[in-house]
Amino acid sequence: MTTSNTNEETGEAPAGEVDADVRAELTRLRDSIDNIDAAVVHMLAERFKCTQRVGHLKAAHQLPPADPGREAQQINRLRTLAESAKLDPAFAEKLLNFIIAEVIRHHERIADDALNGTTGTASTTGTASTAGTASTTGTASTAPDAGE
Repeated sequence: MTTSNTNEETGEAPAGEVDADVRAELTRLRDSIDNIDAAVVHMLAERFKCTQRVGHLKAAHQLPPADPGREAQQINRLRTLAESAKLDPAFAEKLLNFIIAEVIRHHERIADDALNGTTGTASTTGTASTAGTASTTGTASTAPDAGE
């Protein structure tokens, strides 16, 4: 890290002082991070709009909220994509499991609404009650369904 006023004996900058070029680079990188975060949020919103439609289709045809076969395919696919993108596949799988748990929660709510004759739709916000515990097998309440 380049610093402005350095202590001649140690070569270190006084606490809190950072070279203007370093500050400018930090600002540029943080602006990029903020843009990427915004894009991720918008992409997730679009993804949840699609999964809501899937949930309604499943409810209309009495299909279960989870699909273990699809889940396994999606997890394998995402792990492969992560590897090729130089992203930790375990992290990618955890992220997908978190998203899937939320999708299943929405699908269950949509199915319950359909069963009870209510017209409400599952929200695309909130936290997954099964985050971190979802697996690729098990019951509809704990297994991810690849977000569909």
